[in-house]
This record gives sequence, C-alpha cells and structure tokens, in this order.
Amino acid sequence: MLTLIEVLITAAIALFVLSRLYVALGRDDGPPSGRSRERVPSGDLQTARSKPDAPPRATHLRPAFTGPAAAGLEAIYSADKSFDPETFERGARAAYEMILAAFARGDRKALKPLLDDDVYEPWVEAIEAREQAKIDPYELLRIRKLDIDDAELDGTIARVMIRYEAELGDGVNTRTARDIWTFKRDIKSSDPNWLLDDVETAS
Repeated sequence: MLTLIEVLITAAIALFVLSRLYVALGRDDGPPSGRSRERVPSGDLQTARSKPDAPPRATHLRPAFTGPAAAGLEAIYSADKSFDPETFERGARAAYEMILAAFARGDRKALKPLLDDDVYEPWVEAIEAREQAKIDPYELLRIRKLDIDDAELDGTIARVMIRYEAELGDGVNTRTARDIWTFKRDIKSSDPNWLLDDVETAS
C-alpha cells in the first residue's frame, strides 16, 4: 500500500509532466469563450509607468515559411496567428524527450495525455511485451537532428510532421532512430495541447 508521501510524489510527477507538455506544445491565453484578450508582461507594464513617453513596442513579426512544408505552415498560421514554426520545433524537441522517457519507464499514465488513442494503444502493448520478455528498454541519448518535414490543415485539424534523427541506447548497444512523428491539434479547441497522432519510420 502506498504511503501518503508516495502518493504525493506520484501526483507531483504527473503534474510536472503535464505542465511540461503544456509549455512544450503551446498554450492558449484566451478565455474559454474564445474571446481574445491582451496581456501586458509585468516588465513592459513597469516601463510604461516609469516612461510614459516611451515609443510603442514593435509589432509581432510574421513568421517566415520556407521549404517543402511552407504551404501547410502558411495555412495553419492563417487560421491560428499564435502558431510559430520555431517555437513549435522547440516544443517538438521537448515532447520527443518526454514521450520517449515515459515509454522507456513504462509509464502509461504519463503517456496517456500525450498520445492520440491510435498511438497510445499499440505503445502500451509494446511496453507490456517488453516487460514480459524482460528486455531492457532503449533510452534517448541525444537528438542529432530535428526538422519540420511537412504540415497541413484539414478543416480545423492542424498537423505538423517532424523528422527526427536520434541516438538511442540500452546500456550496452546503441542505434540510430530515424522517424517522422505527426502532431495534431484542433485549432478551434480551447485545449492548447498537441497530441502525437502518428509515427512512421523515415526513409
């Protein structure tokens, strides 16, 4: 039976994972009703009070869309002005690290809110098979490369495909993983999180 301290530690870990995903894959500062509101950072507010004649802040620069995914990224940005490819890539890096770490631990509760059901179910089956065979899991050693491979907007569903090249190890052997992970989000939803929707082996 878990002690009270163990229960509190488990809850704290779960809260940390969810908060990291929230930061990693974007957040929505708008109210649930969908009405937009402007937030002024405390530093800017302090500057405005001390320097009433200060020039206005520079307007937000539009992201530059280049490469084969440009058309899809443009479509997503046109529907959701908060979307930024560079920010998304940083989030995709953090998500890759968190998801692979949870998979290596066999942490089903940590994986559940990060994966779409079509991905979650086979991954849990893989964890169970690994545990039954008593095979040491491969863990992420480092991400060698990460790029946006493609993107699309299907109705209100945005999908961004990330091509990863990473080094994995089980303490004895190492191997290179080359995969394309697809993240999706309903841009009309109040939920700001992106889910892992598909995993393919990259050619």
